[in-house]
Amino acid sequence: MTPYTTLISPSELRTLADPLILDCRFDLADPAAGERAYRAGHIPGAFYLHLDRDLAGPKTGPDGSFRGRHPLPDRATFAALMRKLGLRAGRQVITCDTQGGPYAARAWWMLRWLGHADVAVLDGGWDGELTPEVPTATPTDWQAREPLVGQVDAAALLGQLGRVRLIDARAPERFRGEVEPLDLQAGHIPGASNRLFKDNLRADGRFKPAAQLRAEFQALLAPHGAATVVHQCGSGVTACHNLLAMSHAGLGDGLLYPGSWSEWSADPARPIAKG
Repeated sequence: MTPYTTLISPSELRTLADPLILDCRFDLADPAAGERAYRAGHIPGAFYLHLDRDLAGPKTGPDGSFRGRHPLPDRATFAALMRKLGLRAGRQVITCDTQGGPYAARAWWMLRWLGHADVAVLDGGWDGELTPEVPTATPTDWQAREPLVGQVDAAALLGQLGRVRLIDARAPERFRGEVEPLDLQAGHIPGASNRLFKDNLRADGRFKPAAQLRAEFQALLAPHGAATVVHQCGSGVTACHNLLAMSHAGLGDGLLYPGSWSEWSADPARPIAKG
């Protein structure tokens, strides 16, 4: 069977023999809400990944610098967690949440960061039975491979401003600098274009058709190609939703700026724009 590498439907998930299902539900306003919901009921066989605990690392770097609200964890640490949960070469991984896919997309990107291509996001959420039973994992000796995705840091991005297409996945009012509920300063990185991650979805919460996504992103990217596109958001999470949408549209892989606005705006020496 051909592996799923971007999106998968509930009916397609039901045909899989032994998927590794990762429940990534989360709420920024209530960080314990996703895990509570998981324990109340989840897709049979699914394991829970917590954004702060499993899909992010320490906010402060070894040099004491602020790395953003959800910096990437140590790659070896995340690989060890995946081994513990039973990841192996060729095993189909499915990530899911109930918020339209932003947290599932973060896990999707991170699995590809570990070099595992067979990972897809459950499109639109689960429509079947739920269980409170926590499954038992069978650890493996799987090892991470070369990353299938790329990233940039703040210093590299600063040196490339004006030469790359920068896409910000935050809400328009935050992008314009009218409000800022989470980070130190309001505004956006100079030269960025705004593409709210929710614009990738239809009214029913499922992703728009690939052809429609392709047309919308091509209009946004021109004249840049995907290889020179950098995606960011508030903390490197919802940016992965735009990366997933571009990949599903057949436009290839852009780069992720993991620190995103939370890291960028924490340094008063970095330029900001409003409007």
